[in-house]
Amino acid sequence: MFNGKSKSEFAAETSGNSTSLIGNGTTLKGDITSNGDLRIDGVLIGNVHSTAKVVIGANGVVEGDIHGLQADIMGKVTGTIKVKELLQLKASGVVNGNIHAGKLQIEPAATFNGACHMGTQVAAPSAAAISEKQKDSKAA
Repeated sequence: MFNGKSKSEFAAETSGNSTSLIGNGTTLKGDITSNGDLRIDGVLIGNVHSTAKVVIGANGVVEGDIHGLQADIMGKVTGTIKVKELLQLKASGVVNGNIHAGKLQIEPAATFNGACHMGTQVAAPSAAAISEKQKDSKAA
């Protein structure tokens, strides 16, 4: 409007760098599917499916599975974590569940209880797979 760009040009610029946030003090029940980065500082009771990076903040709690390209865990996760690239467990992070990651970095004070599987065979869901899963769940 003010800079002379069309709506489609503006949407193309902002869609690539979007980050969704579940703030501290928020509790969400249900599954989340995202094509952009996701940060959780509140409580999520459900699964996360992302084609980008997932960050669980220091106050964040996830009771469910996490699937994504990358993940940083500073809060608490109870469930399976599957990331295609790098999974970082920070000092304040607590994970109770199995991990599948291309690469894994664990800080000394982090807590991890579960099995770990590493290597390139871990596949994050593609945008097409996420879209197909949404269609299947709507049809059911």
